[in-house]
Amino acid sequence: MTIKKVAVIGGGTMGSGIAEVAAKSGCDTIVVEIDASLAEQAQKKLEVSTEKAVSRGKITDEDRSGLLSRISFTTSFDELTDRDLVIEAVVESPSVKASVFKTLDEIVQKDGILASNTSSISIGDIANNTSRGPQVLGMHFFNPATVQPLVELISSEVTSEETLDKVEIFTREVMGKHPIRTIDRAGFVVNRLLVPYLLQAMHMFDRGQASKEDIDAGMKFGCAHPQGPLELSDLIGLDTLQLVAEVLYEEFKEPTYAPPPILKRMVTAGHLGRKTGKGFYTYE
Repeated sequence: MTIKKVAVIGGGTMGSGIAEVAAKSGCDTIVVEIDASLAEQAQKKLEVSTEKAVSRGKITDEDRSGLLSRISFTTSFDELTDRDLVIEAVVESPSVKASVFKTLDEIVQKDGILASNTSSISIGDIANNTSRGPQVLGMHFFNPATVQPLVELISSEVTSEETLDKVEIFTREVMGKHPIRTIDRAGFVVNRLLVPYLLQAMHMFDRGQASKEDIDAGMKFGCAHPQGPLELSDLIGLDTLQLVAEVLYEEFKEPTYAPPPILKRMVTAGHLGRKTGKGFYTYE
């Protein structure tokens, strides 16, 4: 089976970006949202993103028209029966993902591959909500999905080599991304290394050890990072970071993974980073 028909569940920041990558790659793409208002927001997000891509010379007007013609938005899972690959990109909640995968397993054609964009939740646990464990894997994209080349491919104990090979070829040769493989452990490769670094920067700021600007400048100008840790935290989303940290701490019980008090306070206040206009920094 060649992957030509793709669906993305969730049209938020990650979902809309993944859908744009799939449609740009020539795939017939469907985005599913839970209601018409969110579907409309997802469509608008993609229209704005592709307009910016044209203005920056990344794609032509003709490319944009072709991309938009290959993507549709719906609130119904029933339209996904013929999908070759479905990528789930909903909120980082085990119960929500379980519900999504149960529904997908009942609707998507029996040969269809089901993938999760989870950044920390066990792929094995997700696969247990289906009757097609060998065809379930993780496809963890990075934000912004239209720009970042890396995709982590995560296999559970039952994911087949055939599924991994097929998705790896699709990710590299069709989507133009750089896939890496990892086994099913909390945080996978990148977040297992990245999250303690981000949390430590939050601790430093909360203790008054340095200003947020100087913490970020230290890593940008001292370690050649393109963004400082607090800037990057705002980009990722502080609520997402808290959820990932909680999953890592639950599995490994190491203090470096425990969400710091400042992170909890900011999430409670609704200061989630760029997506809400306020995090460690303020955005217009």
